[in-house]
Amino acid sequence: MKKVFVKSYGCQMNVYDAERMADVLAAEGYSETAAMEEADLVILNTCHIREKAAEKVYSELGRVRSLKEERAGHGQETRVVVAGCVAQAEGREILRRAPVVDVVVGPQSYHHLPELLRKAQTERVVDTEFPVEDKFDHLPQPSRQKTLSRGVSAFLTIQEGCDKFCTFCVVPYTRGAEVSRPVARILDEAARLADAGVRELTLIGQNVNAYHGEGPDGRVWSLGRLLRRLAEVPGIARLRYTTSHPRDMDDELVAAHGDLAALMPYLHLPVQSGSDRILDAMNRKHTGDEYRRLIERIRRARPDIALSSDFIVGFPGETDADFEETMRLVAEVGFASSFSFKYSPRPGTPAAELEAQIPEPVKAERLARLQNLLETQRQAFNRGTVGQTLDVLVEKPGRHPGQLAGKSPYLQAVHFESDAHRIGDIVTVRIARAGSNSLFGERVGPKDRAAA
Repeated sequence: MKKVFVKSYGCQMNVYDAERMADVLAAEGYSETAAMEEADLVILNTCHIREKAAEKVYSELGRVRSLKEERAGHGQETRVVVAGCVAQAEGREILRRAPVVDVVVGPQSYHHLPELLRKAQTERVVDTEFPVEDKFDHLPQPSRQKTLSRGVSAFLTIQEGCDKFCTFCVVPYTRGAEVSRPVARILDEAARLADAGVRELTLIGQNVNAYHGEGPDGRVWSLGRLLRRLAEVPGIARLRYTTSHPRDMDDELVAAHGDLAALMPYLHLPVQSGSDRILDAMNRKHTGDEYRRLIERIRRARPDIALSSDFIVGFPGETDADFEETMRLVAEVGFASSFSFKYSPRPGTPAAELEAQIPEPVKAERLARLQNLLETQRQAFNRGTVGQTLDVLVEKPGRHPGQLAGKSPYLQAVHFESDAHRIGDIVTVRIARAGSNSLFGERVGPKDRAAA
């Protein structure tokens, strides 16, 4: 059997897409391997969000070229595919700069992989069109055994693309306009995942809370309504969603956080900056105070909710006063976890053309200050769980015999001792200690919910 190695960069959407590419290729006789050196097909599933994303791909392709040459010396053929958002953005430039590449395919076209690989036997191929047909209609379903092997937590794409056009972001250009999958398709996939043993679903999309899919009643459903229906799927005990935009947190979705026990009390809601002037330059369409008021509404609905966010420091024109507004917002809101980055220009985005780009040393100093505050908040949140009892979804064996590892409702890694539970169980654990990155506790008994 031929073997395929898929390396994914970046967001949860890419993790999902990598799994679906493997599913497409399974029907072509490929099995997955974790060792690139034994792969007949190497796929780099790329992300364009991080700094110098394209250059990192070309660097990786240099290593792939060496591997391909070595395998050729042993009479083994290696095909190379660049997929994802860098593929969409760079297109034929990848073929020009990297002769090792056989196929370039965008994130909306990877269901064409078998056809593209056949075509690549005689010519190098690029497919970065936004196809008329829905790729989800053409993706095969993985076997129950394959789904189970991927774990009891799964991603489920419900929406792709973004219409917000934040001035720093390439997503609208690489993923296209917002498109929502029909409710019936999502429910079918959720039921199949549950039947294979999945207990936790994370609904994903570039702007997931802008979901507006067609319901079985012929009407448009919002994310809040979809979550209520998914909470009824037998076997699914936990629901999450990411990534969201503050402008799309409508009343129905906020209410769902208070009404649905299955919807975990953890929300990733990027704000990017605390400065209204910078938010306007970013085209975020919300102010710092609007974000604060939104958080107040969410906390009224779900008082125990924990928050995560994204921050960009050093956006063009950001002054010391603008940055202090971000620090003030962080101090006032309080976050359990966050992602923070120095601004870096993305070719083709409006912000890349702005004057008053911030010097790197200034960006670095600001980022260090922000990350110190965010890390202080993260550690304080983790320490605050000591003494609490939390329901933990068991995901894998722990590092030591008799130890299990799982996830709290707040996405924290939790370790505890038990020989009476198995992967997929939800176990009530009293937290005894908070480490730097994990919690440690002991099970407390009768409220445990076993996997089906």
